Amino acid sequence: MRAALENEGFTVVAEAADASTAVKLALEQQPDICLIDVDLPGSGISAAAEITARLPGAAVVMLARSERDSELLAALRAGAVGYLLMDTDPLRLPHALRGAIEGEAAVPRRLVTLLIDEFRSREGRRRLPLSGRRAARVTSREWDVAELMRDGLTTAEIAERLYVSPVTVRRHVSAIVRKLEVPDRDSALEVLRERQPI
Repeated sequence: MRAALENEGFTVVAEAADASTAVKLALEQQPDICLIDVDLPGSGISAAAEITARLPGAAVVMLARSERDSELLAALRAGAVGYLLMDTDPLRLPHALRGAIEGEAAVPRRLVTLLIDEFRSREGRRRLPLSGRRAARVTSREWDVAELMRDGLTTAEIAERLYVSPVTVRRHVSAIVRKLEVPDRDSALEVLRERQPI
């Protein structure tokens, strides 16, 4: 892969053997793009989430050994703009990464259908019940947090499940509390458990 990229004009500025080193090197080198193995020791997806949060100018593309739907969605939630397979033709890799740098999604065709289905299913469910017939509109991520709250997960558990920081989860919880027009998280949880989302 390195040879294929360098032959097409890319400069590989660093290589990392684990997630924490990947984050450290990304912050030091500030590359245009980071190519991260999903199975990187320490969690490639966690590294992607931290890099995209702390280095928003870098495009992150995940490399995986097989097509796993849940893994693709987790990678995209972490901020990745692509999800390529390890067996991608090395000659096609530079083209895919150039596209990612320019804002194109680098995703296998079969997984595009999955993303469309996921988008459609979520679009119709992004409302939380208020009193009477009213409902609060929430973002996809707030919806994810609300569902996990309803399932009884703690802030730390939600953060781990969604590959985000506890601070980010607390921010989403605050938004949910505000939109449900209740005083605190416990009150929001009561609403979420008593009423069916619509």
